[in-house]
Amino acid sequence: MATLAHIYRAELQPEHIKALLADNPWAPLIFVAAHIVASVAFFPPRLVLAGVAGFLFGVWAGTVVSMIGAMAGAIACFALARYLHRGFFSLEGKRGLAWLSALKTRLEDGGWRGVALVRLMPVPGTPANYAFGLTGITFGAYAWGTLVGVLPSTIFCAAIGAAGGQALDGSLGFLDLLEPTLIGVAAVAASIALPRLLRLLRGRRPK
Repeated sequence: MATLAHIYRAELQPEHIKALLADNPWAPLIFVAAHIVASVAFFPPRLVLAGVAGFLFGVWAGTVVSMIGAMAGAIACFALARYLHRGFFSLEGKRGLAWLSALKTRLEDGGWRGVALVRLMPVPGTPANYAFGLTGITFGAYAWGTLVGVLPSTIFCAAIGAAGGQALDGSLGFLDLLEPTLIGVAAVAASIALPRLLRLLRGRRPK
């Protein structure tokens, strides 16, 4: 692998990959497909892919493409765990791990807000995707909670990737740097404020 990387080092340069994909109308679809495979296979992490999307497509297009890939990958893992392997990985009985059982109870009680809270925590995405599929949470609550929970960090990483792409192009001016910085700060602020807001909303739910 290292030998191949050395031989094709010119083709693997970020600017070369970016230029190659820029002329390919199928590039967003290819990225989404790769994202789904990565989600199922545990590697690379979602935030790395969000940064790559920002680098290749810019902040907003990168965010959209990355979110589509993240949502599709999350749904694929959820479906695999729920409909194909639930019996084997069941959280019930002696085979259920204590922390997964606690997670199950918390999520089923919290609905989409519980899902969003987990997404906003520093928890690896793919294991969480599979764990969600083993709970009794509805698909709608899972999808909506995932969307709300992963959006801030996706925007943040896409903004960093976009700034990196502009820096490599030599076109990164002050205003170009200011935009992703402000976007990143806003995304971080949202990721900090959202858990508090979600806990507040959970506390106000009718019993």
